[in-house]
Amino acid sequence: MTTSPGTTRPDDADVIGGLSRLDRFLPVWIVVAMAVGLVLGRTVDGLDDALEAVKIGSVSLPIAIGLLVMMYPVLAKVRYDETRRVTGDRRLLVASLVMNWVLGPALMFALAWLLLPDLPEFRTGLIIVGLARCIAMVMIWNDLACGDREAAAVLVAINSVFQVFAFAALGWFYLQTLPGWLGLSTASANFSVWAITTSVLVFLGVPLVAGFLTRTIGERVKGRDWYEGAFLPRLGPWALYGLLFTIVVLFALQGDAIASQPLDVVRIAIPLLVYFAITFGAGMLVGRWLDLGYAKTATLAFTAAGNNFELAIAVAIGTFGVASGQALAGVVGPLIEVPVLVGLVYVSLWARRFFTRPQGVSA
Repeated sequence: MTTSPGTTRPDDADVIGGLSRLDRFLPVWIVVAMAVGLVLGRTVDGLDDALEAVKIGSVSLPIAIGLLVMMYPVLAKVRYDETRRVTGDRRLLVASLVMNWVLGPALMFALAWLLLPDLPEFRTGLIIVGLARCIAMVMIWNDLACGDREAAAVLVAINSVFQVFAFAALGWFYLQTLPGWLGLSTASANFSVWAITTSVLVFLGVPLVAGFLTRTIGERVKGRDWYEGAFLPRLGPWALYGLLFTIVVLFALQGDAIASQPLDVVRIAIPLLVYFAITFGAGMLVGRWLDLGYAKTATLAFTAAGNNFELAIAVAIGTFGVASGQALAGVVGPLIEVPVLVGLVYVSLWARRFFTRPQGVSA
């Protein structure tokens, strides 16, 4: 849904009005999916055990299936032959690396200590969430906000590589080294590199290869016009079906923890809300300052604001246990992130007007 240089972009009302019913009422469907998941988790005995019975790495198989279904259609939309223009944009790449691996973790560390000084388990859980950069759902938010798909694919791939090599080191730094320097209490940082690598390979590698092969073979056999005009419209809705299914399963698994500790959920939610607002706003401002144009700016903002909750939950459970406060903080992450980032899609579409240029002037 990006526009080429030299064209006039439609305003946000035109974009929202052109969305399908599924897209337009996505906030409603997400709230319903959350409610259904919570009700199922609270009323169906043994459901959580059944959902957790089979896993890929440390992640429930149903959640893994939902995420793969969600990611595949989005990655099948990417024009992989256009990714070179993204890798050549050093401003975008450097800005993304700084926001994801410097600003994001540092901001979450500061908010966790400022707002949860008396809750060390929740504080540690939030810091882990801040370290887990998004490699999955950000593609959905970016697509809905008319961001640059090719840029999103490249930035997500870069985040994935950094995640494998940097997550454990940054965890050690923010949970042990930096608190020690500041005279604060330290926490365990014994992360499984295998869990991190598995998360990246499964939740990005599999749908990325599938999406690339689908586009390559589809265009070779039928041509780009058929692929984008006939095939993608039929495939597209499955991304949101996968998202909604994932939300139902996730909240069914964690329904008891969320419902039994509502005040703790509120305490954890406050720094998360501040975090999403600051990182998204900073991404939009940095993109505007660097003159990246709307599409790349939206991609920069969403990749900076989103987090890899499935990895954060897996690491928290594997390191501290399923009943730990760290695991609860990881679970509250998507509870807050999903509706907030859906709201930020509409904020992003509204902000398009500040990036519109006169016809004939490139962005």
